[in-house]
Amino acid sequence: MRILVVNVNTTAAVTEAVAVQARAVAAPGTEIVGLTPRFGAESVEGNVESHLAAVGVLDAVLHHPGPYDAVVQAGFGEHGREALQEAVDVPVVDITEAAATTALFLGRRYAVVTSLDRTVPLIEDRLLLAGLDRRCAGVRASGLGVLELERDPVRATEAVATQAAAAVRDDHAEVIVLGCGGMSGLAEAVTRRTGVPVVDGVPAAVTTAEALVRLGLSTSRSRTFAPARTKNMSGWPFP
Repeated sequence: MRILVVNVNTTAAVTEAVAVQARAVAAPGTEIVGLTPRFGAESVEGNVESHLAAVGVLDAVLHHPGPYDAVVQAGFGEHGREALQEAVDVPVVDITEAAATTALFLGRRYAVVTSLDRTVPLIEDRLLLAGLDRRCAGVRASGLGVLELERDPVRATEAVATQAAAAVRDDHAEVIVLGCGGMSGLAEAVTRRTGVPVVDGVPAAVTTAEALVRLGLSTSRSRTFAPARTKNMSGWPFP
């Protein structure tokens, strides 16, 4: 089995960190291929960057020579999953939905700890769109940008663990979801600090993708994600 794990930003170090976490949970025989978009922002922390990332991720997947059995979009709260589902014939799993869905198996209410406060509304909107908002106790910001989380693991762990502990104490969260691909690898430390299960979206998405492939299931082609109608698309796909 081969799974494409696509970073939403253009920072290769983040792609590699995400791929390492994906490989750590992948079953024997599953190959993880990390992809970095050809264009976009070095970190995705707002609406413009998120919409650009959606096109960059789609471009990266469509230009991959294949074959591959599933795609994981490794950006928390970002746009683009729907376009991928329409464009490819394999399962597509977004880490936002995979993490939140996994959390529902583990407790009554979960909370998300993310990067900057400006990303909180984007995550809230994606959870609402996915129908996963009702059992979300809240989305908290660590105050660190995506690249800061990747560059300074000690500071990142403290910032994320502090907000996670506050979510458990004040918001009555029973499960914590790490709301940024750059937080991969922090789950164990945050669990020690909070005493509750901590879900990392990348491992959750990879194992979900593996399960869908083994079950022989993929995106429905009825209505919502039916193949795009044949028409002239000026300048697309990019060369």
